[in-house]
Amino acid sequence: MSIRAVAREAYEEALGVLALSALGGLFSGVVLGGMERELTVVPGLLVLVPALLATRGNVYGSLGARLATGLHQGLVEPDLSLADDRVRAAIAAAMANGVAVSAVAAVLGYLVLLGLGRPVAPLSALLVVALVAGVLSGIGLTVVVVAAVFLGYRRGMNPDTLAGPVVTTTGDVIGIATMLAGARLAIALGVT
Repeated sequence: MSIRAVAREAYEEALGVLALSALGGLFSGVVLGGMERELTVVPGLLVLVPALLATRGNVYGSLGARLATGLHQGLVEPDLSLADDRVRAAIAAAMANGVAVSAVAAVLGYLVLLGLGRPVAPLSALLVVALVAGVLSGIGLTVVVVAAVFLGYRRGMNPDTLAGPVVTTTGDVIGIATMLAGARLAIALGVT
């Protein structure tokens, strides 16, 4: 197969997903723009946004890559029942990493803002936001990544082409939505 043919195939596979990615990014921006109250009541929340969104992309992008590699090597079957121990282990590792890194981001964000003398909500508020976002977005991203990689593979698509854009788009949309849910929970609990 020529380089041109490979490039064309990759472009055709990725174009629709990339278009959805752009729409998802815009939607996330609209949601973030509507979080004025939460950003005011939970000082420091805005500092967590890039850290938590990047974490989603990194952790669940790795999950997508692991699954795609397993499929390419014939080590994993595209079975949505999740009967394969390797798939379950990869999902458990991604969830644990996602939640742990969310907590670390909250603590580091708190310490940096405190050290800079900037307004910051209590650590408990940032932890509530980060942990709620970590758990809920982890569940949502796991479902989306596994479904996209396995179903795409079954339909003859390259799961490596799908995993990146699907993770970044879904991570942004779900990440912002779950941060909003976490902020509202922190406010409702009175830990702000």
